[in-house]
Amino acid sequence: MADQTPPPGDPTCVFCKIAAGQISCRKVYEDAHVLAFLDIGPIVHGHTLVIPKTHVANLLDCPPEIAAHLARVLPGLCRAVLSVTGAPACHVLTNNGADAMQSVFHLHHHILPRKADDGFSIPWRPGNLNAEQAAAMADGIRRQLAGP
Repeated sequence: MADQTPPPGDPTCVFCKIAAGQISCRKVYEDAHVLAFLDIGPIVHGHTLVIPKTHVANLLDCPPEIAAHLARVLPGLCRAVLSVTGAPACHVLTNNGADAMQSVFHLHHHILPRKADDGFSIPWRPGNLNAEQAAAMADGIRRQLAGP
């Protein structure tokens, strides 16, 4: 990704305002394209948000070069957060759309450092994969990826 200033953000977006320096944050990392800061309503100790400086609503709308840059910085940020918090593991969580619990419509990854006794849980209730439905789903996804 070329070193250039990201385009102006959405003037109504809180994360664009944070990226532009209009709202203060507890910054932990910044480069020309990405900003990471501590969440003001942490779910767990060390909860960190990682955003592109360019306004992108969610991962589904994200240009490949922005997604690639985020992917390059996330591992180092996760290692740093784990080191400082003493947590042995983490979630990297991205909510895409209101039905997936996205509340700020500017792409952001949550780094959630995890310890066995941290009091946070995700209610994960595995279902059963029906072979016939799975085959149809896999075929449909492959067709979508192949394009017209």
